[in-house]
Amino acid sequence: MPAEAMGDSYLTNPLEFIISTLFGLYILAFMLRFLLGMVRADFYNPVCQFLVRITNPVLVPLRRVIPSIGRLDTASVVLMLALEFVVTWIVVQIGPVAFTLPQIFVYSVVKLLGTLLWTWFFLIIAMVILSWVGRGARHPVVPLVCQLTEPLLRPVRRVVPPIAGIDLSPLFVLIAIRFLLVLLGF
Repeated sequence: MPAEAMGDSYLTNPLEFIISTLFGLYILAFMLRFLLGMVRADFYNPVCQFLVRITNPVLVPLRRVIPSIGRLDTASVVLMLALEFVVTWIVVQIGPVAFTLPQIFVYSVVKLLGTLLWTWFFLIIAMVILSWVGRGARHPVVPLVCQLTEPLLRPVRRVVPPIAGIDLSPLFVLIAIRFLLVLLGF
């Protein structure tokens, strides 16, 4: 392998990692704010206040242009998709992979769905662990985790009641989420 090509590859991977990670964290902040809005979480919670502070500078002006549709915060969805598109486009430009703009758009939508599913996956695992070690803990994250996972777990609890006092709904939801992630290629 020529020295120039090896040098480009050597610098490209860390650069891709840094760009993907920073954009991914910001997209996750918007994703959590979107989900917290969907479940009508307590926005006086310190975690919610943090998310509002880091997302408002971009989201508030965008909401003036893109109105919500019912309870759906369309401005957040458009912004997350745009950020995912931008990061994918940047990575494609610096990396060896060549995507067309429609391919980048489709990949961005799939990646955003994957981020949503992985977020729910880890929130459910956190909720299960919290149920073992102290659901009554007074940390501000505890009620948010419960609020974010309840809309997924409630329908399953109606179908699969607790067996001997053990709630199996998180197990079935985790299996379903993992199945969807496999279908999406994650």
